[in-house]
Amino acid sequence: MLAQDAVNSGDTAWVLVCAGLVLFMTPGLAAFYGGMVRTRNVLAMLQQNIIALGVVSLTWVLVGYTIAFGDDAGTGLFGNLELFGLTDLRVPPAPHLHVIAGQVTIPTLAFVAYQMMFAVITPALVTGATAGRLKFAGWVAFLAIWSIVVYAPIAHWLWHPDGWLARFGTQDWAGGMVVHASAGAAVLGTLLVVGRRRGWPRTASPPNSIPLTILGAGILWFGWFGFNGGDGLQANGLAAQAVINTHLAAAAGMLVWLVVERLKDGHSTVVGGVSGAVAGLATVTPAAGYVNTISAIAIGAIAGLVCHFALRLKYLLRLDDALDVLAVHFVGGMLGSLLVGFFGDSGINPLGKDGLFFGGGGSLLWHQIVGVVSVVLFSFVLSWAIAAAVQAVIGLRAPAEVQDNLDHAQQDADAYHLGGVAGLNGTGAPQRRSQPGRERVAERPARTVQNARLVTATVNPTLLPTTRELRDALVDAGATSIVLFDATVATAEPTARSLPRGYWQDQDLAGRARVEVVVEREAVSAVLDVLGRYGAERSECFVQDVQLATDVR
Repeated sequence: MLAQDAVNSGDTAWVLVCAGLVLFMTPGLAAFYGGMVRTRNVLAMLQQNIIALGVVSLTWVLVGYTIAFGDDAGTGLFGNLELFGLTDLRVPPAPHLHVIAGQVTIPTLAFVAYQMMFAVITPALVTGATAGRLKFAGWVAFLAIWSIVVYAPIAHWLWHPDGWLARFGTQDWAGGMVVHASAGAAVLGTLLVVGRRRGWPRTASPPNSIPLTILGAGILWFGWFGFNGGDGLQANGLAAQAVINTHLAAAAGMLVWLVVERLKDGHSTVVGGVSGAVAGLATVTPAAGYVNTISAIAIGAIAGLVCHFALRLKYLLRLDDALDVLAVHFVGGMLGSLLVGFFGDSGINPLGKDGLFFGGGGSLLWHQIVGVVSVVLFSFVLSWAIAAAVQAVIGLRAPAEVQDNLDHAQQDADAYHLGGVAGLNGTGAPQRRSQPGRERVAERPARTVQNARLVTATVNPTLLPTTRELRDALVDAGATSIVLFDATVATAEPTARSLPRGYWQDQDLAGRARVEVVVEREAVSAVLDVLGRYGAERSECFVQDVQLATDVR
């Protein structure tokens, strides 16, 4: 480890904070993906992401770090195993380490921790594409092998000063190739093994919680400041430039995506907004420390446009990428890596090179093309091989009969326990808490019924301003007992339902609220009139003679 007098406390504190920010991105990614899957697959998706913190952290310390950042074994392809288990850290990270000049002023363990978080989140990106199809044990095995065999060598190629792509002149500030392109290529290889969901592309699954997805996107945006801001390993102007570039690219990506969405689909959605932001973040990642502010805005804007139209890529390739990882991360990572060859500005970073737009000619662009092609081919081939091997030995694809309910099959648990009726509006207003002993107790309407009839109907919950309004209207009409619960009814014509990112779904079954009302015979017509105001069709209502339990002898 570095001698204590060589350590800069400011640089060390910044890198450690950035490590925490990048760690926070993994649960953020879990929430981002978790909100987009089916209700009965939420817990499985969350676990597939969170488990990477456990599995990859250990593989990184044991062997991943030494392959990525140990002394080069002589070929530029991987490091030697002298740092196995971090048992011998006599020297700090090498000077001129992939993006910075001069002496590194942080402890080696700070660098190990920071890079560990990149290794953790990279394979977790794959879970968005394979949503609803992974066996947990098989996924854990894939994670462990992939983090060692694929991720660590690619990190060595680009981020170790003796890596062959680093020597060649390819530049990747914070992981456009190491993280996003490699994970995207892994998606291609893995999807060939796990295949499609049942019924895809003719069936679509609505997200279970868009608010959860937006929260996850916000965490990702926040964590990305550490993702891109800490790669210089110093708390200086270059770190500030990387942070501002990160934020502005996300903002530009969001706005352009929303404009395109409005022009193409007729509306701008909150999911589209955060999708554009994440596309901008992924695309600026390889360039954040190499370009100026205006260039970062341009890169984000290009990302919002290109990644939006790349949503069709999975249909062209006939690959069931459930949450559009290919369009956002794969295309974004490759696009940003290539854009470095256009927008690179050596005035921002002395170790950077001038791109095509700054008088540098096509040399840097050629280096970026070689890097992207090499990383994608390497990751694709090995990812397919790893996935195929895991599938053959212990299984990677979940059986078709459990794919719609992985939470029960894998965890014997449910993520949610609330129905639609519980979500209906009630009456209320700001007020102080009632005095103890004076709480209002809700009572059912009750009076003696001579000739009881049971009226059963389904109403549209969206037509109910409040539950109190329905209750009062039925009571005024003569109801003596009211029961309301969730129901799903068949529709004569499918109802088109919008899904995120411009997709739609035809629903043959619609959510309704089922109402059962006990009423005297003379008041049946009045009750039916009330129910009709809330969407009940008389031809679909039922009236039955009933005997009250109190009349049973």
